Parts: sequence; structure tokens; C-alpha cells
Amino acid sequence: MKTDLSEKFGIEYPIFGFTPSAHVAAAISRAGGLGVLGCVRFNEAEELDEVLEWMHENTDGKPFGVDVVMPAKIPTEGSKVDLDSMIPPEHRAFVERTLDDLGVPQLPDGGDRVNTGVLGWLHSVARSHVDIAMEHARKYGQIKLIANALGSPPEDVIGLAHENGVQVAALAGAKEHALSHVNAGVDIVIAQGYEGGGHTGEVTSMILWPELVDALGDTAPVLAAGGVGSGRQMAAAIALGAQGVWMGTYWLTAAEYELGATGDGPSTVQQALLSATSRDTVRRRIYSGKPARLLKTKWTDAWDAKGAPEPLPMPLQNLLVGEAHARISQAADPEVVAMPAGQIVGRCNEILPVEEMISGLVAEYKQAASRIQATLD
Repeated sequence: MKTDLSEKFGIEYPIFGFTPSAHVAAAISRAGGLGVLGCVRFNEAEELDEVLEWMHENTDGKPFGVDVVMPAKIPTEGSKVDLDSMIPPEHRAFVERTLDDLGVPQLPDGGDRVNTGVLGWLHSVARSHVDIAMEHARKYGQIKLIANALGSPPEDVIGLAHENGVQVAALAGAKEHALSHVNAGVDIVIAQGYEGGGHTGEVTSMILWPELVDALGDTAPVLAAGGVGSGRQMAAAIALGAQGVWMGTYWLTAAEYELGATGDGPSTVQQALLSATSRDTVRRRIYSGKPARLLKTKWTDAWDAKGAPEPLPMPLQNLLVGEAHARISQAADPEVVAMPAGQIVGRCNEILPVEEMISGLVAEYKQAASRIQATLD
């Protein structure tokens, strides 16, 4: 199973796996795909540096990538105190009241109530992520891709990546976005359909993927994202002209997923995912300030209720809900999780090791390809 893009990256399968878990990302690369580590959770550059060192030691020398959150329109940033002052008191009161109503406890003593899970959304911190990643690319040569979830990275970031032999990818939910990415120097366009988890556009994958393939022609390869959770869906993506698939939600029930895990069974988030159907997601601005698809829970219901405030723009919404997300993650209540997830969550029905997940994808892809070939015989 190969495409021009998989051969370019030197990977066995054209499977690009986005995940905030270093353990899952490393396992994807070891199993023949390209693991892409989400960096937004790292508030400190030193922490990311340590995790990337771990990745180098645990990927058997195989390539991997990183994903940053760098808005195309750079926000005006003062100190975090300045940004905090822009958050309306009524929004803070709503969040605190909602957490109390849902029975979400305070963080344990010593919990970071200032920076919990939010600074990675700031442009300045994203730039520090880029700098650390490029240092590792120069030192080890394993980082082969940097992806941006929010538009084209700035011109100098694209240039820096290319200087270090790193390809640049950006998500797109519309044809004009894809063309803009390529004009800016982006190498790979990730066509993120409406069904996908996290930040998505308005067009479904089946329509979007071939539209972007046709629009870009030979100027840039397309990775298909949004609703990919089986080998059959991978085969559909390739049939529609994509050079591979970009998968995120699929890996949330990997056995290696360590974030929030208790060590004695599925984590609270995984419990919620395992019981969810394809209808149990909503697309809202409450997670980051931009439209993102999340698992439908009591937390999302509270923001939909009468009297709830309108979400704030990025990055203010991140700052508003950062501590809330940290408290929720420690609450051990599957009905109150705050987690990006695509509609493919309905297929996340068991906890499996990454290697087994990839082998299943490949086997089903081959079966689908054989069925297609049989129609031509």
C-alpha cells in the first residue's frame, strides 16, 4: 500500500495520525504510518523539548511530525494578564456556576490555575513550538512534517521549515483556503471535511476531497481528513484522488493513549468515546472560539442552554475555559468531558494497540481495493 506521498516520506502506509499523545504518535510511526504530535497542550517550550527527545528515542529512527495551532491572522498579544482583563466577568461567572452545577471539583492543591492548557493557543507560544521542533529537525532529521490547524503558517515559518527539510501542511475546509495555502508555500493540503473532529469547515468530506484534488491538480497533494476510521474509507479517499489520510479521532481509543489514563482500564475520556454514537457530537465555538466538533456531553449542553453567553473569540475563549477543561479532565465523569471528536467516534468501540489498529486499516483497505478491482475484471 503506497502513494507518491508515502514514498516521499519514507513510510510504509499513507496514514498520517494526529494525536496529542506522544505514546500514540510514536506507535503510529513505528507501525508504518507518520505519527503527528499535537503541540498545543505544551505551555512551556522546555516540556515540548523533553517530549520530542522521548519521541526520538521511541520511534526506531522512523519519521514523525508535529502539529501547531498558529492562527492565520496574528492576534494582538499583550501579557496574559492583559488578555485576562478582556474576559467579561459574566462569562467567568457562567463557567464557575456550570462547573458547580455539574459537580466538577476544584483542581487539587498546587494545580496550575493560571496557565492550565491554554497558553499553547497563543501565537507567541506556537512560535516557540516551531523553534523547538526545527532544532530537533536539524539535530536528528526525523521530524519531516509540520502541520498548522488554523490556516497557512506565516511566511517565515514556512521558509524555516523548508530550510530544515521539513514539509508544511495546513488544514482546509474550502477550495479558496486550499489555493491560498499553496500560494503561501504550503506543501500539503489536509482536506478537513465537516464530519471531522476539532476545527472544521462547512463542506462534507465526500464533496470536499475531490473538489480540492481537482482545484490543486499537480500543485500540491491532498490528505483526506474528516470521517476516516476504516480501511474502506481510506480506499474511498484514495479513489477520490487523495494521496493519503489524516486521522485524529480514530486514535483516541488506542491502548497507548496515556492522557488522563488511570492505569486500570479506559480513561474517563475513553469511556465517553466508547459509548458514543456517530450522532453524539456537536460543532460549537465553545472549545477555542472557532467552530470545532466536540463530543456531546453535559458540558456542551450547558453552553446550548437558554441564558448561556456567546463564546468569546480566540484566544480569549481558550483562556476562559482552560482551567475548566483541566478540572473536567480530573473529574472522572464520562458525561461531562470536554473533548474534540469527529462523527467517526461511532466506530471507536474498543481499546486496541496502535499496531493492531493500523494492521486492521490496511487489511480492510486491501479488501476494498479487491472489490473495486473485481468490478473491472
